[in-house]
Amino acid sequence: MKELATYILSVKGHDNRFIISIAGPPGSGKSTLSADLCDLLNNQFGREEAVVMPMDGYHLENTILEQKGLLSRKGSPDTFDVESFLYDLHQIYKKGAELTIPVFDREQDCSIPHAKHILKKHHLILVEGNYLLLKDDPWHKVKSFVDLSVFLKVPMKTLEERLIKRWLDHGFARELATKRALSNDIPNAHLVNQNSLPADIVLEL
Repeated sequence: MKELATYILSVKGHDNRFIISIAGPPGSGKSTLSADLCDLLNNQFGREEAVVMPMDGYHLENTILEQKGLLSRKGSPDTFDVESFLYDLHQIYKKGAELTIPVFDREQDCSIPHAKHILKKHHLILVEGNYLLLKDDPWHKVKSFVDLSVFLKVPMKTLEERLIKRWLDHGFARELATKRALSNDIPNAHLVNQNSLPADIVLEL
């Protein structure tokens, strides 16, 4: 973690925004790493210059997923509002804009619009999500807004254990938790591992 923060500080410019994508399969620890890295960087700066931008905030609403027949696949690439995500990335990276972004609430299982600010003072944006390096259209466009890409590589057995536990923590019985993980989360994990563009940095966790 400290080595990554040191490297980021060594390659980051002084004035313009610097965008880092932190990608990896579900259950790989992207959110935890991003939050800890953000805190570490801001401590190094001595002020709040870094901020996390979660891709999960761009989940499509459950009613839309129901209409599309995709509710059971929620979390797969086609259940996100990718165009809005790309638009916001463009505003942040190309125009240095100040804007609000949605944040996903796991307890309510929905995205909360305008829940987080990206401010002018935020020169370092840590974008985290499963599909930031995905080769498929339109996800491959993400890379054009990224200065440094990081990929978290985690053994599949570890991912299975973590993803089953995630559903257990949501109150599901073990049989149903295992079914939910194996029917959707694990296939998404395989997709990320097998169909992502090469990252600048690979962290084996």
